[in-house]
Amino acid sequence: MSPDLVLIVLAAFGAGLVDAMVGGGGLIQLPALLTAYPATPPAILLGTNKFASIFGTGSAILRFARGVRIPWRVLLPLVPVVFLGALAGALVATAVPPQIFRPLVPVMLAVVLIYVVWRKDLGAAHAPLHITRSRTLLAAVLLGAVGFYDGFFGPGTGSFFMFLLIRLYGFDFLHSAASARVLNVATNAGALLWFGSQLELLWLVAILMAIANVSGAVLGTSLALKHGSAFVRRIFILVVVMLIARSAWQAYFAP
Repeated sequence: MSPDLVLIVLAAFGAGLVDAMVGGGGLIQLPALLTAYPATPPAILLGTNKFASIFGTGSAILRFARGVRIPWRVLLPLVPVVFLGALAGALVATAVPPQIFRPLVPVMLAVVLIYVVWRKDLGAAHAPLHITRSRTLLAAVLLGAVGFYDGFFGPGTGSFFMFLLIRLYGFDFLHSAASARVLNVATNAGALLWFGSQLELLWLVAILMAIANVSGAVLGTSLALKHGSAFVRRIFILVVVMLIARSAWQAYFAP
């Protein structure tokens, strides 16, 4: 195994671990691919990344379902919305360079971080709000937009999903982590449907990454379930700070 491939597999493990708890694994996994294969079209690398991620997020759902009651009534109407959003985003990504999103990522993450830190009680208790038509419509619009972003570029999607689920539905961090993984599987599937049908992905790399991603996700969900919502909140804040620093460097300072 080449040194670059070893780096990618290790990055996929770390991405799976972080993604399972709070999202943001794309800012670990995708840069590793971009660094190892600089001459490969970004859309192919995005598709390869999605193949690995869908296995990690899928395994995280199975693990979470053993210890958390996943709110399927809330999530199922949103699944096709985020799936179609990601499918549309992937379609656009084959024609428009995804890097145009880079300057916006640290700004959006900073807004999320400030709000979470300011509202110390946000996500502390699991108190689901009543499901109304207007709430579902607003969630479909906002989460569908995040789905489009995931298909088009992706890093930080899980964190955005978690924040919106906490804010819109009153979930705690643990339940939002489990629920975000369901939406992540849908967006990964939507993007992969387009990339996989239109492009020749790096299948061997994708399979090795998927195995590593699942291993990381199993560890990440185990830690989340063992330590609870307060632990997930702390990890969320830590990871978002790191994502802001890394994405800001990539967008504004990296050569």
